[in-house]
Amino acid sequence: MVNTVAGAAVGIKQWHVPGRVNLIGEHLDHNGGLTLPFAIDRGTTVKVRRRDDDRVAVWSGGERADFATSVVPGEVDGWAAYVAGVVWALGQAGHRVPGADVVVESTLPQGAGLASSAALTCGVALGLADVAGLGLDRAVVAAVAQHAESGFVGVPVGRMDQLAVLLGQAGHAVLIDHRPDPPTTTDVVLDPGADGLALALIDTRVHHALAAGEYAARREECGAAAAELGLEHLAAAPVDAVFRLSDPTLVKRTRHVITETTRVRGAVKALSIGAWSQLGGMLTSSHESLRDDFEVSCPELDLAVEVALEHGALGARLTGGGFGGSVVALVPADRAAAMATAVKEAFVGRTWAAPVVAPVRPSAGARLVP
Repeated sequence: MVNTVAGAAVGIKQWHVPGRVNLIGEHLDHNGGLTLPFAIDRGTTVKVRRRDDDRVAVWSGGERADFATSVVPGEVDGWAAYVAGVVWALGQAGHRVPGADVVVESTLPQGAGLASSAALTCGVALGLADVAGLGLDRAVVAAVAQHAESGFVGVPVGRMDQLAVLLGQAGHAVLIDHRPDPPTTTDVVLDPGADGLALALIDTRVHHALAAGEYAARREECGAAAAELGLEHLAAAPVDAVFRLSDPTLVKRTRHVITETTRVRGAVKALSIGAWSQLGGMLTSSHESLRDDFEVSCPELDLAVEVALEHGALGARLTGGGFGGSVVALVPADRAAAMATAVKEAFVGRTWAAPVVAPVRPSAGARLVP
């Protein structure tokens, strides 16, 4: 895989950036821990053409926005803020960005926990860097995209999503260690189809809004727990750390981080030996921890997990930040259709909108489209 953005060229540059599913390791990126995401077989396409002025014009889904290359936080809001944030973040990193026309097309549902915002910001960063001839390494692109979302849009995200969509490989997950700066990555084989299994994505269609405050609140709680323990990152907490905390909420947050870290290591080991049942158990245990200790689940996510398990899944968990979004389930391929039907019927039985259930495959990361 090429890990450097191509140099400047005449005409339109088109980048396809996938979404991602985090197999396990939820909320560990901002705690300096381990995560195991994989890029998926759907995503966002960004087309960029250089202009001769200092304006950036953006089109997406019939909507248009326009702003100067000197844009600063607060001048652009809504969906266009993610694009403006990239322009600003590139400037903050010392890179001059030319005016550009940008067209965004996506097959990623918004708010489904599939890193649609990372796909957008990384795609825009790749395209702008390309037409400007910046020659940025993908690790730098990931940092720019993260800064755009946290510093401009105001969502304090980690760097897991950006690294997953930029560095993903077909048939692999990306093990990310968030302790060093920048984080380090290792490819891990993830090919359930070879053993007659499938990964199914259940989009509950309950859209989360991480910017609404709950995500930021969890980060603050984890920071408070780390500070009380005298740690830089909560993922470094020893197993007895929960007995040294006084606040019951901080105890629960810390317990999730400790146990989830153990689960990520266990998942990598299980994948290395093809222990799919063990991996499934870790997925389900992760969901229970996210539901009870980190408190980021919701009734729709819990029902999707419950019904998936009842109808053949080896394991299932919410994926993404939580508060809505999607569930990933590991299921025998010959039972996937029946499981999907059962989950949809269960939602309709609750008078909820039917979820969208579809297989998802570990796929290649961002690529320049010829």
